[in-house]
Amino acid sequence: MKRIAAFVATLALALTGCSGAATPAASPTDGGSTAAAPVETTTVRVAHLPSTLFSPLYIAVDKGYFDEAGLKVELEAVKSGQDAIPLLASGKLDALAAGFSAGMFNARNEGLEFQIVGSMGINTGDPASSPTMLIAGQEAHDAGTVTTVADLKDKKIAAAGGPGATGGFLVASILATEGLTLNDVEIVNLSTPDMPNALSTGAVDAALASAPVSGRIVADKAGTAIGVPAKGVSSSGLMFGPEFATSDAAQKFFDAVARGAADLQGDGIKDEANLAILAEATNQEVDAIKALPFYTFDPKLAPQPATIEQMQEIWMQGGQISYDTALTVDQLVNDAFSNATP
Repeated sequence: MKRIAAFVATLALALTGCSGAATPAASPTDGGSTAAAPVETTTVRVAHLPSTLFSPLYIAVDKGYFDEAGLKVELEAVKSGQDAIPLLASGKLDALAAGFSAGMFNARNEGLEFQIVGSMGINTGDPASSPTMLIAGQEAHDAGTVTTVADLKDKKIAAAGGPGATGGFLVASILATEGLTLNDVEIVNLSTPDMPNALSTGAVDAALASAPVSGRIVADKAGTAIGVPAKGVSSSGLMFGPEFATSDAAQKFFDAVARGAADLQGDGIKDEANLAILAEATNQEVDAIKALPFYTFDPKLAPQPATIEQMQEIWMQGGQISYDTALTVDQLVNDAFSNATP
């Protein structure tokens, strides 16, 4: 479990460098003995937002799957996936694990090159065990003002990052079940940790909160869940830069992350060793991780083009996307890596 900390890059993301630089092992010492040929390792620079959404990545790092593939992975935590897109397109990053945003679509339309190659955390759709919930403030719920999704018309809803971020999309996807759109509500850009207070004070009528905050809001009776994202929705994923995507290391990297996803199938998500890895990677206590609702993961991390198309449609309709002609799935998604993974 110390492996993750050791792999975190200390260099700033703005530093330039060659993508996928190969580094030979130390030269054999002089002497009469015959040494094995040096093994080359390829450095892969990966930006991520620390979250259990990206559990397969952390499992692969800690269990040495990248080492076995001859890859040295440098993890760089970022606050916003959108901020890392230009670095990914320019080759200063090789891969990015993050939520999708309207800004990502706008960047692709403006000519920045990158590929969505895999999915990450997938929502369960189960109101009793969803990590992400649309929660009505308890006072509004008890008063009968907001008891269903349909009641949210003209109401204020908190979503981290605003309407054009992943949270805004998830709100929109839930609103759509009642025929509402982002244009029918007011989305308030609020960080997830600030949502409990905003609900308690009535500053917002509802909030799209993720675990562990979502569970805490409900447990503290600060709000009641009235909706969850649909089963199968994956609003985050793995992206490759253009140079890295054509390198020999790209498939090796993807296969290693997919091995991490395979370890999380079925009861693997509750395995004590896996929980300890995820706790360290996300800077939480093991007991806290154990108490969280779990995301699921496609065993081959296949991209989810239907969700990506839905995102684009919602954000075009809401005005968060700046272009008028929709990008095709082929302009955004490359499923060759998931198709080729064992």
